[in-house]
Amino acid sequence: MTDDSRSPPPTARIALALEYDGSAFSGWQKQSSPELATVQGALELALSQIADCPISSHCAGRTDAGVHATCQVVHFDSPVDRGGKAWTQGVNSLLPASVRVLWSQPVTADFHARFSARHRRYFYILHRRRFASAVLAGKVTHWRGELDVAALNAAAACLPGEQDFSAFRAAGCQSRSPFRNIHHARWFEQGDYLVFDVQANAFLQHMVRNLVGSMLEVGQGKRPAGWMAELIAAADRRQSGIAAPADGLYLAGVGYPQEQLPPSLWLPPMLAGLPPLNQDQDQTP
Repeated sequence: MTDDSRSPPPTARIALALEYDGSAFSGWQKQSSPELATVQGALELALSQIADCPISSHCAGRTDAGVHATCQVVHFDSPVDRGGKAWTQGVNSLLPASVRVLWSQPVTADFHARFSARHRRYFYILHRRRFASAVLAGKVTHWRGELDVAALNAAAACLPGEQDFSAFRAAGCQSRSPFRNIHHARWFEQGDYLVFDVQANAFLQHMVRNLVGSMLEVGQGKRPAGWMAELIAAADRRQSGIAAPADGLYLAGVGYPQEQLPPSLWLPPMLAGLPPLNQDQDQTP
């Protein structure tokens, strides 16, 4: 007689940090069409080969097609922990060159890359130059015209706090609530780059790109700075500006309680010259 009451084998829960070039993929999430390359699909294929069984992954924030990540946090369950070298070097050897594991760490069974996260931090990068860069194509948004940085920051000043951001969510956004709590939002100059730095507890679909698109209208002098507050109050996506291109957007940091994972903030390479940035609190670069 067989004993069917035996407990299933224990599983190991592992967290990873990923860096990827979003221009190579149709976003993070696996699609029904196998012809569409996704970050999740590439990662799960590599993890499954290392674990020698099917692996499903969960991320901190689903990035859209063309959006990059310098620190996307993921977790997955495996029937066996192959060890840090296998989950980093081994997985990297099976991934396309446009995706890399930065680190791996065992976590407790109650850790969840999405639901345990306290904040996400994005950088949107404009490259201000007469002609677009050949080597930065797809990595930044080229901008030729003039922009008033003071006006951009005046527009961003109304964003922090918990508010209804319906005016900046995609039509297909599946979030149950349009409310998000922005911790900080500011623009700064770094050489030829103009950068929007924003951190919130979470973001709606296309929210950062929609915010940037509307603020750029303010920066060009087409709208007054107070227009951003009017858009928030109206809660109507049809009244706000067009979304900024995906090319310039980077998920660069995800914050967790200290007992789960250390703070992680990995700057896009073009911002490497910035002084150290506080990873959990508002601090001007």
